[in-house]
Amino acid sequence: MAKKVLIGTTNPSKMRRFRDLLKEYSVEFYTLQDLGIIDEPEETGTTPEENAILKAKFYGKYFDRVICNDSGLYFDELPLNDPRQPGLHVRTPQGTRLDDEQMISYYASLVHELGGRVLAYYLDGIAVYCGGKITSMMENSDATRASAFYMVDSPSPNRHPGWPLDSISLNRRTMTYFVEQKENETNTTQEQIILGEYRKRLIAFLAKALDLEK
Repeated sequence: MAKKVLIGTTNPSKMRRFRDLLKEYSVEFYTLQDLGIIDEPEETGTTPEENAILKAKFYGKYFDRVICNDSGLYFDELPLNDPRQPGLHVRTPQGTRLDDEQMISYYASLVHELGGRVLAYYLDGIAVYCGGKITSMMENSDATRASAFYMVDSPSPNRHPGWPLDSISLNRRTMTYFVEQKENETNTTQEQIILGEYRKRLIAFLAKALDLEK
């Protein structure tokens, strides 16, 4: 019998990501829209993992199995305490919430100020609420370094709804925009192995935390 799981996000790309990760398992997915949930948690954590935990606790009030995710964007060129560092506030820099097109414009302008191209990376935190218990994980430094990329000041005309910065992000090996990248234009073999291992660990974590069966 399929387990019912709420994906605690309104981001369509994040919803597709978790559906893809758990496609081998018997899961019936629900979204916040499906349940008519409009309330949002206060994200006061200092890391993506802490914010994911806060979200999981909040949405656990509505559903018995919940997956939540939070990410932070960091530029190598900026000190961690630089006010221009996106960090956990990727969509709300300077305290103002931006839509997809506004995000592309804002970050393209910031990158332009920094010389037109910066090395960037995401930190990804995942938390699961299941039966009153919360478990969480955050990717390790090897996976972070393997997934580092360039962000540039000239956007691609193409878009990934929910992931607007894919339009100004380039694979640092192929110099291909993320939004235009084909599956076989990813990373070097070593990087693929590192990222593949992270994906395996993430799938195993989700399956165990949610008590899933294939």
